[in-house]
Amino acid sequence: MANSTNEILRSLSQNPWFDALPLAERKAMLAAADTLHLRPGEMLYRKGDTAGGFFGVLNGALKVSTLGEDGREGILSVMEAGNWFGETTLLDGLPRPHDVTAVQACTLLAIHPAAFERLMQRSAFSRAMAALLCSRVRALYGIVEDAMLRSTRTRVARRLLSLARGDSTMAPQARASVAVSQEALAMMLGMTRQTLSKELKGLVRAGVLSLGYGRIDILSLAELERCGAVG
Repeated sequence: MANSTNEILRSLSQNPWFDALPLAERKAMLAAADTLHLRPGEMLYRKGDTAGGFFGVLNGALKVSTLGEDGREGILSVMEAGNWFGETTLLDGLPRPHDVTAVQACTLLAIHPAAFERLMQRSAFSRAMAALLCSRVRALYGIVEDAMLRSTRTRVARRLLSLARGDSTMAPQARASVAVSQEALAMMLGMTRQTLSKELKGLVRAGVLSLGYGRIDILSLAELERCGAVG
């Protein structure tokens, strides 16, 4: 069990938020958590559900999505190894605002509501939760700012950089390949497939990206960062 705990700690410490927690808090979280396995396509929770827990992704990937009035799915985010999510409903008591579904086989840590409440009595953990919420607010303001003020090329580059660093995990080291389909990326950006395809092809011609089945490979991180730079 000790080896298993150490392996989990190493895996989750790819997330700067988790890594910044005191070791005692990280171990308390692991001690309070149950392990949960999901099959591809299995839903963790639906929009409108009550809080079922605070979740950490050990492996696999999940999509955070919602349905429009016309029945079309909008993918808002992808949660991968290192991501923690689900705290909002535990804190405000309101229903889940989105659907969360496994897109790959997943292993999660689940901290159920009673255990989460006990952790919140610990000052270091409660401060960490406040910091996590602040990071979410900053990210949301950034998305709104991009949508209002940035060119489509800049928006595409910035979203790919975010995904390469693990989206809300934002690991310091970006991956060379992003496992996302063009359809899903277009949904995240709120643009048509045609508009996205035009921008991606431009980045391919510039030698910044290459496109594969269900993935986008980053050939020049420095150039992608230049495309996504603002100010």
